[in-house]
Amino acid sequence: MVDLSVALAGVPLKNPIIPASGSFGYGREFAELYDLNVLGSFSFKGTTALPRFGNEQPRIAETPGGMLNAVGLQNPGMDTVIRQELPNMARIFRGPLIANVCGSTEDEYADNCQALNSCSQIGILEINISCPNVRCGGRNFGSDPESAAAVTRAVRRVTDKSVFLKLSPNVTDIAEIAQACEGAGADGLTLINTLLGMRIDLHTRRPILANRTGGLSGPAVLPVALRMVWEVYEAVHIPIIGCGGVSSAQDVCEMMLAGASAVEIGAANLRDPYACKTIVESLPAVCEALGVRRIAELTGGAHN
Repeated sequence: MVDLSVALAGVPLKNPIIPASGSFGYGREFAELYDLNVLGSFSFKGTTALPRFGNEQPRIAETPGGMLNAVGLQNPGMDTVIRQELPNMARIFRGPLIANVCGSTEDEYADNCQALNSCSQIGILEINISCPNVRCGGRNFGSDPESAAAVTRAVRRVTDKSVFLKLSPNVTDIAEIAQACEGAGADGLTLINTLLGMRIDLHTRRPILANRTGGLSGPAVLPVALRMVWEVYEAVHIPIIGCGGVSSAQDVCEMMLAGASAVEIGAANLRDPYACKTIVESLPAVCEALGVRRIAELTGGAHN
């Protein structure tokens, strides 16, 4: 019998499989297909202080090995999430939830986290620092160590929940950003967010996405995500949630060997709504084939 349990900065999960924010909504549609309690957790839709309607259409473009999205953080706002969505999620999932928190200023991040601090079903606050910083000309908070650390400190002051910073891969040195977050009080890290990309329609000679560029996700980004998880694991001493291109139990084990303590599944959910359930069910056999009795033993195993 393989022990699939893991822990993230003191938050216990029955297994390391976590649907990623942006691919799972608030879980309702997936709960109609299977019991979400087979999951370790799930990271629900990125939340801002006020409602956002997102970017203009089209927002999605296919590409070989993945997809581009420019949804634009569409969400109903913090008050509605706390009042309506969290009670709904409590009915369909009994484990600790991950709240993906977004903002355009340090104060907005802090206010959002403070509002969620008393929500008992939330185990981890996942701080999306790929959001544009309105006070720095639109550059995202995760683009430099100082900005990343500033958000981390602002959030750390207002919550006693575990704080994980979700890092952007669109930087020169992701390990430097990770170290800055750790130094400012982060309990853990999630990486990677999507890679910036675009497609052009040959007939119209215009970008396919109304936003021109979007985030690339899917199997094509797995090698990049693995490399970055590897680099960050060697640079910090806090747990990592690996994310990017994972679509099988074998990918999960590979991501954990690179240094992840748990793994988020994103685009695979959009292609196959049973993807996470299938991965959870497949993990014991894959671990047994690898001679692993506790999946947590895999974390960082390729570094030894």
